[in-house]
Amino acid sequence: MSRLADYFVVVGYNHEKDKQGVSCGKILQRFPVTDWDDTAFIDGIELFCQPQGWALSTERLEPRFFVSVLTDVDAERHYCACLTFNETVTIQPSKPVDEEEETFSGERNGLQRLPTITHHSVMYAPKALVLVSRLDYFVTFRNCLGILYAVYMDSLGPELEALVGNILGCVQVPPPGGPQVRFSIGAGDRQALQPPLSPSIPTTGVAVAQLFGQLGIKNVMTLFCAAMTEHKILVHSTAYSRLTEACHALTSLMYPFKYSYVYIPVLPSSLLEVVTTPTPFIMGAHSSVLHGMPDLMDVIVADLDGGCVSVPESCMIPQLPEPVRSLALHSLSQVLHPELHRSDFAFPTPVRPSAPMILDKEIRAVFLRMFGQLLQGYRNCLTLIRIHPTPVITFHKASFLGQRGMVDCSFTARLLDCMFFTSFIAERGPPWRPCDIFDEVYCGVNEMVRQETADRSLTVTHVQELAQNLYNNEIPSQQPYVEKIPRPTEGSFRRIHQPVFPTLNVHAVQQVIEEGRSKTNLKQSHASGERLAAIKPQPNRIVPMGPHISTLQQDGRQIVNNSARRLEVLRNCVSCIFESKISDARKSFPAVLRALKNKSARLALCHELSQHVIGNKAILDNEQFELVVRLMNCALQDDSTMDEHGVAAAILPLATAFCRRLCTGVIQFAYTCIQEHTVWGNLQFWEAAYYQDVQRDVQRLYAPRHEGRYGVIDATGSQFGSLEGDRDPGAPGWRPDRKTAEPAVLELAADQLRMRSQLEEAKLQELSSTEESTVYSQAIHYANRIVYLRVPLDVVSHRQRMNNYNERGESNSNSVTNSVADAETDSLTAESGFEDQEVTSAGVEVTRFVSRFVDKVCTEGHVTQEHIRQLHQMVPGVVAMHIETLEAVSKESKRLPSTKKPKILMPSLLPGEELLLEAVRSYLLPDGREEMTGALGGPAFLPAEGAFFITNYRLIFKGAPCDAFASELAIVRSLPISSLTKEKRISVQYLPHLDQWLQEGLQLRSNTFQLIKLAFDEEVTAESIERLKKLIQRLRAPPSIAELFAFRGQHFVAASAGSKDKQKNATLRGFAKKTLLRTARKAGLKTKASKRQKYVLSVDGRAMTSPGRMSLPPADSLEYLPGHEDELSGKRGAEVRSAMKGRQRE
Repeated sequence: MSRLADYFVVVGYNHEKDKQGVSCGKILQRFPVTDWDDTAFIDGIELFCQPQGWALSTERLEPRFFVSVLTDVDAERHYCACLTFNETVTIQPSKPVDEEEETFSGERNGLQRLPTITHHSVMYAPKALVLVSRLDYFVTFRNCLGILYAVYMDSLGPELEALVGNILGCVQVPPPGGPQVRFSIGAGDRQALQPPLSPSIPTTGVAVAQLFGQLGIKNVMTLFCAAMTEHKILVHSTAYSRLTEACHALTSLMYPFKYSYVYIPVLPSSLLEVVTTPTPFIMGAHSSVLHGMPDLMDVIVADLDGGCVSVPESCMIPQLPEPVRSLALHSLSQVLHPELHRSDFAFPTPVRPSAPMILDKEIRAVFLRMFGQLLQGYRNCLTLIRIHPTPVITFHKASFLGQRGMVDCSFTARLLDCMFFTSFIAERGPPWRPCDIFDEVYCGVNEMVRQETADRSLTVTHVQELAQNLYNNEIPSQQPYVEKIPRPTEGSFRRIHQPVFPTLNVHAVQQVIEEGRSKTNLKQSHASGERLAAIKPQPNRIVPMGPHISTLQQDGRQIVNNSARRLEVLRNCVSCIFESKISDARKSFPAVLRALKNKSARLALCHELSQHVIGNKAILDNEQFELVVRLMNCALQDDSTMDEHGVAAAILPLATAFCRRLCTGVIQFAYTCIQEHTVWGNLQFWEAAYYQDVQRDVQRLYAPRHEGRYGVIDATGSQFGSLEGDRDPGAPGWRPDRKTAEPAVLELAADQLRMRSQLEEAKLQELSSTEESTVYSQAIHYANRIVYLRVPLDVVSHRQRMNNYNERGESNSNSVTNSVADAETDSLTAESGFEDQEVTSAGVEVTRFVSRFVDKVCTEGHVTQEHIRQLHQMVPGVVAMHIETLEAVSKESKRLPSTKKPKILMPSLLPGEELLLEAVRSYLLPDGREEMTGALGGPAFLPAEGAFFITNYRLIFKGAPCDAFASELAIVRSLPISSLTKEKRISVQYLPHLDQWLQEGLQLRSNTFQLIKLAFDEEVTAESIERLKKLIQRLRAPPSIAELFAFRGQHFVAASAGSKDKQKNATLRGFAKKTLLRTARKAGLKTKASKRQKYVLSVDGRAMTSPGRMSLPPADSLEYLPGHEDELSGKRGAEVRSAMKGRQRE
């Protein structure tokens, strides 16, 4: 049993702070005067009693009722039911306000300044009666406050102290599921109060139907999607009651979710700056204060009176995925406009509209069905971390999006990231708890939709049945009861002689409260208590799982069908690799790579590879190792950073198992060759993979008889494929994601939670300690795994490459550094003793990443602080030792024979065309055009391996397909240099058919509708790539039009003097050289003759220039050399000329 109301408050106008008829509210009385032990009094109530501010009025206003909502520090809502009315006050003459006086608060709040009162006059001051409660029985609050006002206004018999005391101390409300309560507060009234059946289902009355009547289907759906995706929503109207009802209706449509952000249905005008908060919110404000609000650049505004919704351009509201959205809109149309679907009938039958209360529940039923469809399979993606002392459950977001085919659905992705979805998982994730109507809808909505597809008339029938259940939950007792609520005399508020609300006797009210509490306790201990004791809360039971998520997604859209034949080819190829039949494996390798486009094939590959792991390690030879690594890279390349299909999580144990021996004492593991994939840098992936392994260990802890030899866990946490038998992919009914007979972990958790009350405290402590040790050991294991995958093989060259990449300003890293983790990492690095400069520079990023991971998973797994501290101290040492180990691996791996590169095919050149740069080894990548690239079943021409050439006319690529079994044709693509329009640097991912990871690429686009997308070979240095780019830029923009190929391709062009001859003393270096030569000649010193000279020869009247070290030309030609007068002048020049003439005579 709980109190109907916690506090009764009388709030009046503060005459002491009056400034020209504007003041603030003041709490005149509150009952009880001391706080309850379980509920503290909420400060600031006076602001919400008069949202537009406290001001005197020149006319009488009719009493008004509305409900404000306040939230305390514990996020618990308190409902403030306010009944406001006016009292007559006499105003004395006042002096004009000084011009220099500070602007009064009312003007800042948007209130109109009243004229200066210069004579005695009668004004009306506001006063409010407030009931504060944690329950949302708005109709009962209205009745109780109305009775108090009627007794005060009409001077009826009962004393106000007795009425207030009865409301606070005598009226007790049973918990949800309790019987109907009939009571009276002592004013000749008869009232009834009915608790709902379930505490988790909101009660709405007719608020939802009223909201749809005000805004319409489209606008309400816009507001609903905005609220579900964390947008800011502001509702305004001229009626406060409409604001509260609209906000309550909007949050009720979100059931089974609970809105957990800022929620202020009635926002006071003095708090308008709250709308600039960066957090999401749902607020309501009076329409008259909108002009005083700041710019609402990212706030969605709904006008309840005008029936419109304004969405700013900066707000992109995601829409519900199909077909959920279409089915919801169709159902809403059938419910709200049933005559619309019959309007075209030749003989329409009359449609009987639903009552407002039933219509409200029908609308809510449509939204409840929509959530049931949207969240289908969510229980299969729950990950159990702990059972004792309390269940700890997380949600595998990537697995849900991947298996439901919603990776590209922005609405679902944002919904899963919301705060209230986390609360939803925490409340509804445990497998042993009370169930409500949503759990029933979740299990049966799939079957209902299937029936409605065959017979559309069943849609309305199913909605009405669900609406009836919601109605029965809100009004479980159908017994008629006539209430009697005294009302004030009509027009009583207009009376000239109106009494002032009296000051209540505090001791009298407190005495009535104490008597009511004692009577209530006495009743609960006797007959009435026996009836209430029979009211038991809803019992706990095993939550139904619903249909498995693997049966929901229809995967018929995939091009590559995961047939038994393809799986058989994959299995044979893997078998050939491990049987050292390399040539046979290479024959089927291209077909396997194409089959790996399918997610099931990738999971099947991980399963097949796991069959060849014996113990914890599988040592391969070089060829086996290279082929296995290529398969892993190809399986990872089609997955995103989310790992929605669980391929990366399945490869994790394989990457630390397969290895090769480089030399004595040096072993290279497969993880050193798959580090470049972006999934390893996603912290959410590591958390999800860690939770999956923790769940598997907890499952084995409580079901030790089920042991797998080297199990591979799929994205849902279930073990697929039998490891001992029936592993034939061609067997009937075989599926890569086939579950074993092992009991589900949620079923085991439900059994443990059910038997918890029967276990002793010592046993519970033992189980809790065992689970904590399991979580801690897996944290150590995953800290090492992250170090393996994050520290690059060649640390020094990787760091240099990253530095060069960042210097170009093209880094697109979006990692967020935790300052606390950074500080801890720096201190722990110093404590560990590894202070080497190389460790600090190369491993600090990995250390920070691991520290953030440890903080997150250990905090959620309730690991002790001592274990967390030990983990932080261990991480720097692990990173340093791994870097030291990788130095030897990197050194030995470079001694392996390099992959044999194919012969470079030279392109055919046009007449007058010549190569300007040596061939650059590269790969031609697919550019999005699907013609004959394997996507439609044709041969996979791209990617092609060859070389890139630059001539004085064209940019040319020529090579052969990387898939040698696809085609033997040569691949040529070229474009004129002058047609080049755009050059773009691209980052290249792993490509199939290649044994290397390509670091950098280039995309060239021309105005001839040609595109060359290149990835440079690993042997091409960064300097060569930069030189190539500069040459392309220089050739595409020659200094003159005469330098274009069209003009110089067939004849020589005379060089202009301006472009070849340098201006005299054009540079500081040349000026200094000339000065030194003149100084030396004047001093009588001999200068050294220059061996490097330029010459100009005249051939048929055409000038040709050529630099370089040449022999001395004939004297007659030297006489015409320009720019050598200074060098040949003087004594030394005369000697040279005479020697040359003598030589000519001889």
